[in-house]
Amino acid sequence: MYDNELALEILSQIYQASQTILERFKPVKSISDFTHSPAGMEKFDSICMLLSAIGEALKNLDKVTHNTLLPRYQQVNWKKAKGMRDIISHHYFDLNAEAIYNVCKNNIPKLAQTINKMIRELS
Repeated sequence: MYDNELALEILSQIYQASQTILERFKPVKSISDFTHSPAGMEKFDSICMLLSAIGEALKNLDKVTHNTLLPRYQQVNWKKAKGMRDIISHHYFDLNAEAIYNVCKNNIPKLAQTINKMIRELS
């Protein structure tokens, strides 16, 4: 068995980060909204930081839950979500704005929904 309270705390942090990403991403309508202005690049940087934090938190969640929790929720590709942290941290200058745009648009809503479900079920 694992520390349920600690797992819930990590899930809460991930959920909050996902909500912040979704809020910051709202005005972004195209990849150029990230790349063609200093304000867009700041938004890009802040979202990348949160994506990295989510990936790290997911790795910690796996440790805390002895790799038993995430596999129960296959709606999200957890390996890719955790791997995003490594890509952002180790290859930041090679990041593709299109890839980050697509993650925000297509994957973060599902991640947030799944994390919220996990929180409800563990509470």
